[in-house]
Amino acid sequence: MEGQHTPHTDYCAFVVDALTAMTRLSGTVDQHTLRQCLGLASSYLLTDVTMDPAAGASTWFTGVNRIVDVMVALHARRELELETFNAASKACSECWMVAGNWPDLEECRRGVRAVAAKLKTLLDENGNTFQGGRVYIP
Repeated sequence: MEGQHTPHTDYCAFVVDALTAMTRLSGTVDQHTLRQCLGLASSYLLTDVTMDPAAGASTWFTGVNRIVDVMVALHARRELELETFNAASKACSECWMVAGNWPDLEECRRGVRAVAAKLKTLLDENGNTFQGGRVYIP
C-alpha cells in the first residue's frame, strides 16, 4: 500500500452531506440526525486538525457553524427542540475540552467561543433556559 494515504476528514463536508441528504429525502431538517452530527463534533475536531494541520481547524469550524446556522433558522421558525439545543451545548463543552488538551488549538477554542455566543442568543430572556426548559450547562 505504498504511496496511498488516508484521505483527510472534513467535518464541513460531513455536515453538508448530512444536511443535503435529510432535506432531499423529506424536505425537512431531521433534528435527530442534527444531534448525531453534533455528537461527532469533538471527534472530528481531533481528526480534522491532526490529519490536515493546514486546513483542519477551518473545516471543523465551518461545519459547526453550518449546524448552528440551521439551528438559528429552526429557532426563528419556532421548531428548534430543547434536546437539539442541549446537544449543541454539550458539543461545545466537549470541543472546548479537546481544544484545551491539545497544544496549538487556541484557534479552535476561539471557534467554540463564537459558536457558544451564537447559541446564547437563542436562550430565553433569563439566559438560563430554552423555551422554558433547563439547558445543558457544563
